[in-house]
Amino acid sequence: MITVSEKAKKHISNLMLEQHYDENYFLRVGVDSGGCSGLSYKLDFDNVVKPGDEVFEDNGVKVVTDKRSVLYLFGTELDFSDGLNGKGFAFNNPNASRTCSCGESFAV
Repeated sequence: MITVSEKAKKHISNLMLEQHYDENYFLRVGVDSGGCSGLSYKLDFDNVVKPGDEVFEDNGVKVVTDKRSVLYLFGTELDFSDGLNGKGFAFNNPNASRTCSCGESFAV
């Protein structure tokens, strides 16, 4: 399961309103090869659940990920930081053995 913090939920809701997405849209979270540490996170809005997708709902946010990505993301919390050290979504991933300083890539 992927959990969503209150700050991330608020920011996701605001983005969906700004983009005029209706309740049929959800947050798609994935993992791709690349980045400083070997794997990088992907975030996007989507409205089509594909065969083999895993669907979660936490804190009122529907999160969908492909079957391969869920292996890397299981137990991850999606958070949002708006502090002085940077602004954006942050992944608190217990499966990551190391992360790069930007927080956008990781290794297992």
